[in-house]
Amino acid sequence: MYYEETTSKGPINIWVHFLRFLFICSQFHLISGYSNRDRALQLMSHYPLIDGHNDLALQLRIHHSNNLSQIDLNHIDKVATDISRLRAGHVQTQVFAAYVVCGAQQKDAVRLTLEQLDVIRRMCTEYQDFELVTSVQEIIESQERDKIACLISIEGGHSIDSSLPALRMFYQLGVRSMSLTHSCNTPWAESSSHLYNAFLNRESSLTHFGKAVVNEMNRLGMIVDLSHTSWGTALAVLNYSKAPVIFSHSSSFSICNHSRNVPDYLLRELKKNQGLIMVNFYSPFVACSDKGNVSHVADHFDHIRSVIGAESIGIGGDFDGGESFPQGLEDVSKYPAIIQELLRRNWTENELSGVLRRNFLRVFEEVEKVRDQLITQKPSEVHIPLEQVKNPCRLELRRPKFSSNAERRSLNLLFLTSVLLLSIAF
Repeated sequence: MYYEETTSKGPINIWVHFLRFLFICSQFHLISGYSNRDRALQLMSHYPLIDGHNDLALQLRIHHSNNLSQIDLNHIDKVATDISRLRAGHVQTQVFAAYVVCGAQQKDAVRLTLEQLDVIRRMCTEYQDFELVTSVQEIIESQERDKIACLISIEGGHSIDSSLPALRMFYQLGVRSMSLTHSCNTPWAESSSHLYNAFLNRESSLTHFGKAVVNEMNRLGMIVDLSHTSWGTALAVLNYSKAPVIFSHSSSFSICNHSRNVPDYLLRELKKNQGLIMVNFYSPFVACSDKGNVSHVADHFDHIRSVIGAESIGIGGDFDGGESFPQGLEDVSKYPAIIQELLRRNWTENELSGVLRRNFLRVFEEVEKVRDQLITQKPSEVHIPLEQVKNPCRLELRRPKFSSNAERRSLNLLFLTSVLLLSIAF
């Protein structure tokens, strides 16, 4: 009888068991998903993120002409970054980039960079949630005070106008990192981009003056950033720098073959240098298209870990530096999503605590140690030859040369006339 019942109702029972199985699987998936989300948030509460690159300052210039009085940094429209979303994303330290367009090279790049530094310093001192920091110890102390620490970087060596004194003055203003190029070559280093035709012919990917820039950054304790540099320049710096370097917002070339990304052989050199690659989230760099997702970004983390280990990886989202970011990672509040995905892919919490925070602190601390070792070294007085700079706006402060005695007499007469007029006036 039982056999007959089960036989006659067999198809129904099979479907019931199948539906139960699907329901249990879906519940398990939801539970495990929420569990990873909870784990991600808990991990980030203990190891809040240090993000290597953010272009909010650029957007403030574009949309508000750097007029902070017109906006509330707690909530800002048209951008991916504000205080409320940094808090939601568990960002404890943000490296804010002072970027000026390559068109300013040989013109007013230094002035524009100063203006971008001004707006970063203002926003990080005028809002209580922010705190301007310049050292590893200050980052640690800011976390204890529940502040969002602001580190300042310069994005593009064209900002120093091939001047080591300018580099030193930027350091005095709080700059602690600089990328050697942006989308344009400098007279002393090559860019990964071919958008501009300036300074194509040089003696090497990193010239004698380029090495002087790296030396001076090592002496100062300023982090050398290789994002945007050509592979030749990156390799030259990795073999030359005394201190660890970073790629502040770059991803894996093996996963997405974009020139802004880093090939495996450079990753291995980075490992030898004990440096750091901070994975970029920008969709064209992670998905090789404008449409990316969290999985695309996680693939870069997985590949880089397989090549050089998790201890060489950080996060440099590049938010507000472009318009196309992956679904699920649209702004700075979404950082927990990538940690959740990496947990799902069996990354350990120890690995992720390094990615979130500890790896960057290690690199920055080593940069400071090299600075301390070089404390007796005097500031470099290396100058780049004017013919290499090719800047029509650049002048040499020298006594004027006169072609004739007549010109000299005219100048003396002008001087005496001026003295006479001033004596009459007073």
